[in-house]
Amino acid sequence: MKPRISVLTLGVDDLERALAFYRDGLGLPTEGIVGTEFEHGAVAFFDLQNGVKLAIWKREDLAHEAKVVRTHNSPTEFTIGHNVASKEEVDQVMKQAGKAGATITDPAHDTFWGGYSGHFQDPDGHLWEVVWNPAWELEE
Repeated sequence: MKPRISVLTLGVDDLERALAFYRDGLGLPTEGIVGTEFEHGAVAFFDLQNGVKLAIWKREDLAHEAKVVRTHNSPTEFTIGHNVASKEEVDQVMKQAGKAGATITDPAHDTFWGGYSGHFQDPDGHLWEVVWNPAWELEE
């Protein structure tokens, strides 16, 4: 398999609330909700870096599409890592996420491995890590 991951889709309970959080709260660019003309089709896409997209889709529609039974949610299934260029930027993003309605689970702090990071959960419980890693050079 070639590494061609281009869309990360998050299941959400309330599509409008999630749209407001990511678009208005975090400032991610989007055309808004599309696909409403299709049963189980309403989705919103956000442009990330290098052509990667973040999608939000109602949990029940995602379960329908994938032919799986919806189960209880757990924030420890995965984290979304948002890498930034400095400790100050970690602090800025964490503050922005809190103002947008995120739950700060782990305030920004120096890490044991020499970086700086914090964690928050979006309104649907998805866990994000905002991190500065001094060993990584970021492409703009």
